[in-house]
Amino acid sequence: MTERGKRGTWGVPLLLLAWLVPAGAQSDLTGVYGARYSEDYAERIPGPALADFLGLPMNDAARQWALSWDPARYTLPEHQCQVHTAAYIYRGPLQLRIWEERDPASQELIAIKQYISTYEQERTIWMDGREHPSPNAPHTWMGFSTGEWNGPTLTVTTTHIKQGWHRRNGFPSGDRLTLREHFFRHGDYLTHVNVVDDPDYLSEPLIKTNNFVLTTNASANWLWPCEYVVEVDGRAQGVVPHYLPGENPFVEEFARRHGLPLEATLGGPETMYPEFMESLRDARPD
Repeated sequence: MTERGKRGTWGVPLLLLAWLVPAGAQSDLTGVYGARYSEDYAERIPGPALADFLGLPMNDAARQWALSWDPARYTLPEHQCQVHTAAYIYRGPLQLRIWEERDPASQELIAIKQYISTYEQERTIWMDGREHPSPNAPHTWMGFSTGEWNGPTLTVTTTHIKQGWHRRNGFPSGDRLTLREHFFRHGDYLTHVNVVDDPDYLSEPLIKTNNFVLTTNASANWLWPCEYVVEVDGRAQGVVPHYLPGENPFVEEFARRHGLPLEATLGGPETMYPEFMESLRDARPD
């Protein structure tokens, strides 16, 4: 066989290989996933204890807000069905459906769509290179998201998220935060890395991870019916449950229950690092 013949023979398989392998080894994230809760179970399912801010990079403004928090606030009609924001919603119980929206003519990827069963939220991650809107544009629970592929990992940047919470015990999140996420799939498992920068309530980025597994459960519950009801009868109109500074009776409860120093349970970026234990030891008299 001539050299030209050899090159021609190899040319067809190489062209087929180039056609079959997706550009940049992008992953197929589509499917229906169920959440796994073994990581941070106590925070995610029964819910965190009051004044438990261990290892959280909250600033003084967040701590002041959190220590004024009264869980009875959830009984107010305007909060009973309040949606978890995109920066938090993946932490709780949910079913997650992911699919693609493609141009019917070119088959180019326009967006990756997600449906989150909790609060029946639909999320769009734009993949067509569009810019984020003005900071003055309306904010929503899911915000405005754009994505890009970094090899097999989908990286998403989200802005324009409404004010919500970083933890359901009063640790607030601001509406100027930026959410950066990484979705990567390994077999039937989907890992979600969540990185939040919040100039209003965080001193350093807050990083969390969540895991999901592909499911074929056709009977998954995709609805979240929520109706406002009167949970506390006789409460005067306009009353918002809260604690004034220094009046929260539960500030030391979590620390005492677990035998921890109070300054550790009140959070702050310094509590995230091993050196914090040394500082506590140095502060104690011999």
